[in-house]
Amino acid sequence: MRGCWRGLLLAFLASLPLAAHAEVRLHGVFGEHMVLQREAPIPVWGWAEPGETVQLQFHGQSQTVQADAEGRWRVRLKAEAAGGPHTLRVSGSRSAKALVLGDVLVGEVWLCSGQSNMEWALRDSLDGPAEAAAARDDGIRHIKVAHRAALQPQDDIAPAAWQPATAAHAAEFSAVAYHFAKRLRRELGVPVGLLNVSWGGTQIEAWMSPAALKTLADIAPLLEAPLPTSERDFVAQQEARMLSRVKAWQGTGPAGAVEAESWANPDLDDSAWSSLQAPGIWETQGLENLDGKLWYRKTLHLTPAQAAAPEAVLHLAQVDDCDETFVNGQPVGGQCGWDRPRRYRLPSGLLRAGANVIAVRVTDEGMGGGIHGTPEQLHLHLGMQEGAQEGAQEGAQDLTLAGSWQARVESLLEKTEPGPNELPSLLFNGMLHPVQGFGLRGMLWYQGESNVARAAQYERLLPAFISDLRARWGQGEFPFHLVQIAAESPAALNTLGGSAWAELREAQSQALRLPHTGLVVTSDVADDGNLHPRNKQVVGERLAGLALQQGGKKKTAWQAQGPVYLSMKRRGRELALRFDHAGTGLLSTGATLQGFTIADASGRFQPAQARIVGKTVRVHSEVLEHPVAVRFGWVDNPQHNNLFNRAGLPAMPFRTDRWPRLTEQARYAF
Repeated sequence: MRGCWRGLLLAFLASLPLAAHAEVRLHGVFGEHMVLQREAPIPVWGWAEPGETVQLQFHGQSQTVQADAEGRWRVRLKAEAAGGPHTLRVSGSRSAKALVLGDVLVGEVWLCSGQSNMEWALRDSLDGPAEAAAARDDGIRHIKVAHRAALQPQDDIAPAAWQPATAAHAAEFSAVAYHFAKRLRRELGVPVGLLNVSWGGTQIEAWMSPAALKTLADIAPLLEAPLPTSERDFVAQQEARMLSRVKAWQGTGPAGAVEAESWANPDLDDSAWSSLQAPGIWETQGLENLDGKLWYRKTLHLTPAQAAAPEAVLHLAQVDDCDETFVNGQPVGGQCGWDRPRRYRLPSGLLRAGANVIAVRVTDEGMGGGIHGTPEQLHLHLGMQEGAQEGAQEGAQDLTLAGSWQARVESLLEKTEPGPNELPSLLFNGMLHPVQGFGLRGMLWYQGESNVARAAQYERLLPAFISDLRARWGQGEFPFHLVQIAAESPAALNTLGGSAWAELREAQSQALRLPHTGLVVTSDVADDGNLHPRNKQVVGERLAGLALQQGGKKKTAWQAQGPVYLSMKRRGRELALRFDHAGTGLLSTGATLQGFTIADASGRFQPAQARIVGKTVRVHSEVLEHPVAVRFGWVDNPQHNNLFNRAGLPAMPFRTDRWPRLTEQARYAF
């Protein structure tokens, strides 16, 4: 009888429609309009029922594979030449329907990653709207992986579509990646696929795997304690960590909304508060990863004449993310948007002779927080009414508000999941790990601004990141090209006392010791302190130049790299510098060379005179008899550098000394 029932049960199951079974599916990176890497085996993978036989058909190829005990399957199709469109058909022995992906091209595929300058959309770049409207190249395809910070490595990505570079879609492409692809298409004539895995404001530690981070002696100890593996554990650990951090910073925990109701009051005694420098993100001032509400207060003393000025405008630079601003206890403005300049006109009679209190309640919802920008953007303008006839502004004053502000934490943001920088490896887990193994030609990396405070450590992080990714992809030492970071402040604020921004650029250049790497210098396309220079076309085309040169697609005489410092010799009171990648010669785009500084054994740098002699640059100073070191572009904003090779490519900033850096002791913490 048992055997009879068993037979009836099997017959019943066999009679069920196939749709009741789990359908065979592909990883989310595979889709219609995608581009697959040419001239190399093509990895394809997905899921089916355990033990199910899966068949793939593509451009005359046919392969079968059996799903493992967890339902995973993977095949490697044979290498294909550039071309298409083709169709990929995937069917399962127990699935009702086959998956059919049409309009699949084969060509060059590049992984494009980093922070905001890589993520920056074409629509927001120089001539971007016109470029997007004119886009008609179906041979360029782009896919944007959704932002995801994950506590554990993820296997798949959220649904995303490959888009062709047409007027309907190009505006949303990464601008750097789009211009890179346009140049490749022009030179190679093959399809180009762009796998965009980027997130603005992110640190390199978030993109690195735990295994890569553990190779670094100064980070490995941080990973000895287990990291949270669930959102619930994260919330508990993060709350405890942030409470401890706030108590260490201000002597007590967050005050709460009730107590903070009085913090706009000009008569409040804030002398026991802690302090923050503004402009400046608070994460670099002892409040790492703090998201929540924090108050700034500053007292400004005015004369009777200043208080009676017919116009008063408060400039608060930018606030990340939202502000509520008060002057002498009265609300004067507030808005949200981390990159929006704050400019609030004060009503007549609000200011008074003597002490005036400015209070700003800042709400930060993720990543950096606080008042940021340049010192010039943070001031109180007193003067005549704007729009008055020429000359009426005579006697106007700008009273600086830059410097120390009293500060106190009101509350912490309640979280249910981690932000991208709150723990290491979150973006590796959520965005890079899921696409690991997708066939590539190489990788473009535009990141580093969020690591400036730890520039010296970045010199070790970046090579470890590159080496780890290459090992994980299993495609050998694939090309890895990076972009030199832009500047956050105008050139007028440069000093010669050292620069963490210059140190980060140097750290980027040190990655060139690894094979098949390249670096795009961007000093000549800066926007005078705009962290997001809008000229992405030059950046993309220079990246393409590196890719073409290293790919052997151009004659060796063709150049993709500007002059790189090679060696130095002393000739009396001059220091003679030799350069690699000088090509047919060096040139200056101005009457005199700019950007060079020189020092003797004291280590104090001062502006230098420099001249081109053949393929060398001779540097000296009239006041130094025994110079020992030269620096070039060693400032926050090197936009005045004007040393190029005759191919029109700018020289890479450098230093000849190895004196201690400003960021030597800065270390990653979470």
